[in-house]
Amino acid sequence: MTRFAWLSIAAAAATISIKLAAWWLTGSVGLLSDALESIVNLVAASMTLWMLALSARPPSEEHAYGYSKAEYFASGLEGALILVAALAIAWAAIDRLLHPQRLEQVGLGLGLSLAASAINFFVARVLLKAAMRYRSIALEADAHHLMTDVWTSAGVVFAVGAVAVTGWNRLDPVIALVVAANIVFTGFKLIRRSALGLLDRSLDAEQRAAIEAVLQRRRNEGIEFHALRTRAAAGRSFVSLHVLVPGNWTVQHAHDLAESIEREISLVVPGSSVFTHVEPLEDPASYEDVALDRIHAPAADG
Repeated sequence: MTRFAWLSIAAAAATISIKLAAWWLTGSVGLLSDALESIVNLVAASMTLWMLALSARPPSEEHAYGYSKAEYFASGLEGALILVAALAIAWAAIDRLLHPQRLEQVGLGLGLSLAASAINFFVARVLLKAAMRYRSIALEADAHHLMTDVWTSAGVVFAVGAVAVTGWNRLDPVIALVVAANIVFTGFKLIRRSALGLLDRSLDAEQRAAIEAVLQRRRNEGIEFHALRTRAAAGRSFVSLHVLVPGNWTVQHAHDLAESIEREISLVVPGSSVFTHVEPLEDPASYEDVALDRIHAPAADG
C-alpha cells in the first residue's frame, strides 16, 4: 500500500507549488489558506507512508497481534494537523478582514487553483479505491482529506471570482473563515475515528449481522453460542466466541465444528482472525463465562 502514499506525497508537493503560485499572483488569503492545507496534506501523506510501512510488519514476540493499529496514528495526526492549519487560516483571514486588499491577476490564479484541484480529485479517487480494497483507514483518511481540499478549493475559487466581479474585497477572507470551519469539522471527525479505533471499537453493524447469520445457521443444528466479541484494528478484524456443543461429542467432532465456523466467519469478514472456545451445552459452568472476566463461584466449605 505504500505506493499509494507515495502518490499522495507527489500530489501534495505538486499542489503546494501550484497554489502558492496562485496566491503569490493574486494576493488572495483564500488561496493562501488552500496552499496551507496542501502543506498539511504533504505532512500527513508522509506520516501515512511511515505508518503503512510499520503496519505491514509481521507479528513479533512483543506484538503478537501485529502492527495494524499504527494506521490510527497516521489518521489521528492528520486530524490534528488539519486543526493547526485551520487556526493559521483563520488568523490570516481575520487580519485580511480588518485590512482588505485588492486582488491581482485573478484569472491566472483561478486557473492554477483549478489545476491543483484536478490533481487532488484524481489522487483522492485512487486512494479511496485502494482504501476499500485493502481496508486501510490511513488511506481512507488521506482520500477524504484530499476530497475536502477539492471542495475547499471550489469555495475559494468561487470567492475570488465573486470578488473580481463585485469588487467586495472582504468576501475573500469571509470565505477563508468558512473554509477554516469546514477544515475543523473534518479534523475532529478524523481524530474521533482514530480514537475509537485505538479503543477497540467493535466491527460495523453490517459485519456483525453477517457473523450472526453464520451462527444462526448453526443454531438450527442445535449448536449454541455466547460471548461473541469483535474488534477492528485498521485493516484487520478480530472475532472471538464460545461454541456450546453436546457434552457427549468427541473432541475431534467439536474441533471440526469449530474449524468450520471459523472458516465461515472468515469468509464473510475478510481479513479477520477468528478464535473459538468449545464448551458443553449441559454444564452450568459453561454459562458463567459470558462476561470478559469470568467470575468463579466460591468453593464450598467441607
